[in-house]
Amino acid sequence: MKRFIETLKNIYKIEDLRNRIGTTLLFVLIYRLGSYVSLPGIDPAQLGQLKNQTSDGLLGLLDMFSGGAFSNASIFALGIMPYISASIVIQLLGIAVPYFQRLQKEGESGRRKINQITRYLTVAILIFQSPAYLANLRFQLPESAFAVSGTMFTVTSTIILTAGSMFVMWLGERITDKGIGNGISLIIMIGIIARLPFSVFAEFASRLNQQGGGMVMFLIEFVLLFLVFAGTILLVQGTRRIPVQYAKRIVGNKQYGGVRQYIPLKVNAAGVMPIIFAQAIMFVPITLAGFATSESLGNFAAAFTNHTGFWYNFTQFILVIAFTYFYTAITVNPVQMAEDMKKNGGFIPGVKPGKKTVEFLDTVMSRITLPGSIFLGIVTILPAFAMLMGINTQFAYFYGGTSLLILVGVILDTLQQIESHLLMRHYDGLMKSGRIKGRTGGGQTMY
Repeated sequence: MKRFIETLKNIYKIEDLRNRIGTTLLFVLIYRLGSYVSLPGIDPAQLGQLKNQTSDGLLGLLDMFSGGAFSNASIFALGIMPYISASIVIQLLGIAVPYFQRLQKEGESGRRKINQITRYLTVAILIFQSPAYLANLRFQLPESAFAVSGTMFTVTSTIILTAGSMFVMWLGERITDKGIGNGISLIIMIGIIARLPFSVFAEFASRLNQQGGGMVMFLIEFVLLFLVFAGTILLVQGTRRIPVQYAKRIVGNKQYGGVRQYIPLKVNAAGVMPIIFAQAIMFVPITLAGFATSESLGNFAAAFTNHTGFWYNFTQFILVIAFTYFYTAITVNPVQMAEDMKKNGGFIPGVKPGKKTVEFLDTVMSRITLPGSIFLGIVTILPAFAMLMGINTQFAYFYGGTSLLILVGVILDTLQQIESHLLMRHYDGLMKSGRIKGRTGGGQTMY
């Protein structure tokens, strides 16, 4: 406790860090307040049916990512997810389309152009998603909940929802520039954490009313949650270090080199992306269920829309493993790593430069990705096991999946930035021994 108070004092002494944390808290407060501002023309008192619809399933997950804005029919209802969808599309285009590959190699100017294209694509996605969201409101809410109806309501609300999501994106970018941590990731995390107190209270109330051992089960649930949280931290921070020996060089009359450094290969280099891709695929049966005309197709769709069913979770588990290898292959390039080592006069002891080095790095990456992908698959399906144990659906989401990985990753990245500010000014770090390692070992990722 004494060390914690001392750390807070050190943070307060650093003016730049103090201002950054204050700016971050201000922007987060603006985001949270905006999530309770309902769309003009909708009676907030009649949103009960919409809240029931978003209590579980896919819409429950979307509502959690938006911090409850989705079920509040808020101006921020669509949140930051359209921007993330656009970013994923641009990332995939950067693999297959030469134009985007050139932009990625153009440095700062290329990055600005990619960001501009991503924003345009976000607006296009919002223009399609906003009317779909409004159509769902029309279906779920009674006619008396709408003070305005017709085309005018749809047009104005589409503009407001689009502007609201773009404003949330702007808040995220300002947090990244003037605050602490990655703004987009932080906004998603805040939305998830905002749902945690309600989920815990609902689970506590259900266990309190349970006859015989309800509170004991509630304590066991928290112990299991802590273990899953700790295991996910190990998954995010796990690395395999490959030694690289740099040959001696003579520049003028001085001799340099003979230095050994290490290449950190992440156990989970793909981050949360495999889960996002897998869940996107698993949403297809939900669409098929709406168009099912035959009994066999209807049964197939029903089996793959049951979140606690065997085939749904088994398929998702396999997809996460496959996408982990896929995304690792496109983010970690052994050929490029081998070329960079060769250009800088480096080599892996006992391995010949060139093709043998590429094969060695590829083999090591494949081996360490396997346990990481399996653990990631287990984390993905843990909420289903939590639901089968009788845990509240909303609380079960915190036992795994995208929400848990985002929480762990963003918390570690933010703490790492704070620790860097402290160490740079010769203060003690946040931990007594060792340094906090984020998802990228010092950098930032969007998710």
